[in-house]
Amino acid sequence: MATSGQKGRALISVSDKVGIVELATNLISMGFEIISTGGSARTIENAGLPVTHVEDVTNFPEMLDGRVKTLHPGVHGGILARRDVPEHMSSLSSHRILPIDLVVVNLYPFRATVTAQPKPSFDVGVENIDIGGPAMIRAAAKNHTDVYVVTDPSDYTNLLSALEDEASNSIRFRQKLAWKAFQHCAAYDSMVAEWLWDESVGEGRPYEALTVPMTLTQTLRYGENPHQSAAFYADASLAEVDMGGVATAIQQHGKEMSYNNYLDADAAYSCVCDFKDPTCVIVKHTNPCGIASKDNLLEAYRLAVRADPISAFGGIVAFNTTVDAELAKEIREFRSPTDGETRMFYEIVIAPSYTEEGLAVLKGKSKTLRILEAKPRAPSGRSLRQVGGGWLYQDADSLIPDDINFECVSEVKPSAEILEDLKFAWIAVKHVKSNAITIAKDKKLLGMGSGQPNRVKSVEISLEKAGDEVNGAVLASDAFFPFSWNDSVEKACQAGVAAIVHPGGSLRDQDAIDCCNKYGVALVVMDTVTSNTDLEILTHNQPVFPLDHPVVFSPFCSFADAEMTW
Repeated sequence: MATSGQKGRALISVSDKVGIVELATNLISMGFEIISTGGSARTIENAGLPVTHVEDVTNFPEMLDGRVKTLHPGVHGGILARRDVPEHMSSLSSHRILPIDLVVVNLYPFRATVTAQPKPSFDVGVENIDIGGPAMIRAAAKNHTDVYVVTDPSDYTNLLSALEDEASNSIRFRQKLAWKAFQHCAAYDSMVAEWLWDESVGEGRPYEALTVPMTLTQTLRYGENPHQSAAFYADASLAEVDMGGVATAIQQHGKEMSYNNYLDADAAYSCVCDFKDPTCVIVKHTNPCGIASKDNLLEAYRLAVRADPISAFGGIVAFNTTVDAELAKEIREFRSPTDGETRMFYEIVIAPSYTEEGLAVLKGKSKTLRILEAKPRAPSGRSLRQVGGGWLYQDADSLIPDDINFECVSEVKPSAEILEDLKFAWIAVKHVKSNAITIAKDKKLLGMGSGQPNRVKSVEISLEKAGDEVNGAVLASDAFFPFSWNDSVEKACQAGVAAIVHPGGSLRDQDAIDCCNKYGVALVVMDTVTSNTDLEILTHNQPVFPLDHPVVFSPFCSFADAEMTW
């Protein structure tokens, strides 16, 4: 029977080789024998350290182009044997297998490989699915009372401390390493499953089963309310690679982010990233209260604040292009239009980039101002929303005006300028909570009504916010108008709007047309049907789709009115 190191045997087989030479050096000094494979063995040998190759443990050569190296009883028997079970130890002895006491393994870089550019072939992706690594990790994690398992280089220091100090060598530490190992494998497997579905069998359908790997980014002070514990996680799935957005933002300055800060920052940045022109969006409680698009970003900021300076105070300010020193000075010094004296206060400023001087100026506004730098996030990908005991899945709302056929159904036709304002208002209303109404003019939000149980009230609120500026402005609704006369449409027409845009789809659409024709207002509807063309709505008591088949049902417009027609 072969002899082992005084302390035991450590198997090292890693793709991420950061710190393995230092780790191996320390383990050898403690009396460990190092077993290793492939590139890991070469790295350790090149550092002048003694290594036992895994072939010398298994007495079997590597085969199938490296697919089979460690899948052998000489390895897995040494990992899985329970030291407190005499029959296990006797079995090892009879087969001349020595125990393995420490397993240091991390897996092939599958995520980096399959998301690389140019895109690799399917066969390359398959060859980067690790088999032996997960098998060793799971074996060691299962037998964690006897075997240390380490998958994260950041744990090397704690491991060495535990090996040197028996007092810190607790079962709790071993259990944490085991948990981390299983989590490492679970996240890895979820990426492989996601890739296989997207690249082969999925064919654009919703996942029949879905596991989303998430990584803790920050433990938050509390949740939406002080009595709720909370944390922030980054989505590590393949769908999120290089997507940008708040989760991958760099915080350049200010207090730590809170639960509500993340919600508001995401709402503001999602909105501003929908606009092509230089744009400023100001959000309060996840609803935009100020939006303006201008060639000059500084002017866009001023107009966005003036849309609703009371709501903007304490809000989140988002930009879709670089913040320079001139704009930063304006943000720092701008006085509220309500009194001309009070300096505007903000919780967060978020933008894709800052000039060096601009960032320095902005930091001078307040020690607490959170300054975020985030890669712009296009409206694409998937959307998940939790309900009690489950999740709703839909494609992200990626519709932009370029994808929509705007059709004028009234006698009065909108001018080119009015049509551009309608498109601006339509993007804005997409980001307002339903029932949602926006009023805009010259690519500036004048008023919005959000979250009202009835659409009429949202119209009234938006008209009140717009005030005298409503004359010649446009109105956008996130859903059709179930009624028009002495209702939302007529109220808007009487207030002086020049044009209205809505999805259409009510049995009373003709009433909206007739009402707009009476007041000389342009009425525009949109054709947003881009998918689900084979969907049928059946009669009462008949299933709309087979119960065992997952379906995504997510048109853009609201279904509050039962008179929706298709």
